[in-house]
Amino acid sequence: MNDDDRVFKALADPTRRFLLDLLFARDGRTLTELESELEMTRFGVAKHLKVLEEAELVVARRSGREKLHFLNPVPIRLIHDRWIDKYTERHVTALVDLKNALEDET
Repeated sequence: MNDDDRVFKALADPTRRFLLDLLFARDGRTLTELESELEMTRFGVAKHLKVLEEAELVVARRSGREKLHFLNPVPIRLIHDRWIDKYTERHVTALVDLKNALEDET
């Protein structure tokens, strides 16, 4: 499985997207903190975090006895640049061309 596939797989699940939103709101959360926001077992949250870590969307660091989880936005940006940006470019160019054509008429 390549990096894009891992990111898409990770983002496909609403629980994992919610975890990313929580980390976006406040980075450096423990498993206990994240678990408290979900109606799910600790084991279930840990499994979702593992998928996010495998996709490199979340980076975990030990701080003493705690394991802190941090959002890594780089893979999402790479997906944006590779898969989203190129498809929107035509539309933006078309709108700019239309704007210029309409301004030339006046």
